[in-house]
Amino acid sequence: MTQLFIAQVRSAGGPQPLVTVRAASEGEARLFVEAHYPDDTVEAVVEPGEWVSDADTGSDAGDVREHPGVVWQPPTGSAG
Repeated sequence: MTQLFIAQVRSAGGPQPLVTVRAASEGEARLFVEAHYPDDTVEAVVEPGEWVSDADTGSDAGDVREHPGVVWQPPTGSAG
């Protein structure tokens, strides 16, 4: 079973849009994001807390999606 994680990614040109990834654990989520952005720095991968979105965040393990126009904010609260 996968759960949703959000990631903060920074490229040489600056921060990327918010990224979501489906994975079984935070460590696995980080691996998926690092593989998707091999030339960038993954600054954080965390559970989304109270962050909600009406965008499609996928359902399969390894599903990495960018959310243009959404800026990284540290999550608050608990996702579960």
